[in-house]
Amino acid sequence: MTATLFDPIQLGAISAPNRVLMSPLTRGRSSTGHVPVSELKAEYYSQRASAGLIIAEATGISQEGLGWPSAPGVWNDTQVAAWKPVTEAVHEAGGRIILQLWHMGRLVHPDFLGGAQPVSASATTAPGDAHTAEGKKPYTEARALETSEIPRIVEDYVNAAKNAMAAGFDGVQIHGANGYLIDQFLRDNSNFRTDQYGGSIENRIRLLREVTQAVVNAIGSDRTSVRLSPNGETQGADDSDPVTLFTAAAAALQDIGIAFLELREIKPYGNFGRTDVPRVSPHIREVFKGPLVLNQEYTRELADADLASGLADAISFGRPYIGNPDLVERLRVGADLTPDNFKTWYSPGAEGYTDYRFLESADA
Repeated sequence: MTATLFDPIQLGAISAPNRVLMSPLTRGRSSTGHVPVSELKAEYYSQRASAGLIIAEATGISQEGLGWPSAPGVWNDTQVAAWKPVTEAVHEAGGRIILQLWHMGRLVHPDFLGGAQPVSASATTAPGDAHTAEGKKPYTEARALETSEIPRIVEDYVNAAKNAMAAGFDGVQIHGANGYLIDQFLRDNSNFRTDQYGGSIENRIRLLREVTQAVVNAIGSDRTSVRLSPNGETQGADDSDPVTLFTAAAAALQDIGIAFLELREIKPYGNFGRTDVPRVSPHIREVFKGPLVLNQEYTRELADADLASGLADAISFGRPYIGNPDLVERLRVGADLTPDNFKTWYSPGAEGYTDYRFLESADA
């Protein structure tokens, strides 16, 4: 029997009532010290509790790894305490929520690090500009992490995962996509290392494998998921052989036994990146047997097609959830979607965050 968007699915320990997942969206709304603004975020996420699963926004595992103004962290007790009302609100509304764990690597500007260099797989510089508290500034050259430093990075992910569970999240997602630190290790245009973390594909996936295994050991495989972005270039990170690389990465994650794998797949069209590099998901589907969640530029029709073919087990939606907190119901009845306002994506208050109308009130 063909699954639909509205059928339940088991994602590790999480019983999702539908397959319309909310993908992680950076929205700011955190205070000094990267402490989430509890009241705002509690309302925002609980409004979207009808999602099969909320994958909450990318959240810093350390100050070293966080270079986005007003983005939240989860490395200290103050941040953990501020997240607790958020998870409580989602659960009280009947929802499920996990936290995405984020190390930005070379995409952290020195302004966030007291002037220190950011870290990466190799001494490289990302293209473009960083968002800082003083506006956009060009990225600077990162320094290559010493081999001896990598256990510390792994431990930062473990600490963040434990903190997320202490804050009441139902699990975590390891951010291995979009040109951030783990992706910088994966790709051959940003990883020029000569130690056991560079060179061969087996070596380049080593950090992803070690981080994932360590998090699994800490909180359980049924509470751990991963996000990858296999096809095309993102924020300067690219690879000459994405099919071989990412099928190897997916096979390693299959061996570890994670709860689910989410893929952001860039399309030839769209508002957030474009590429002519073919999708890698058909190849990944052959080696990864757990739930496979696909993301990027989905409509109801495209989602139905990928579920019907068996390519995807669930679909995660990003921007549609900004303007449509009741996206599941809107998709179910074929209602029009409210467009989001990009001018308020990262602004500090409730406008463009918690003031989008639900279907019943919109029709009133």
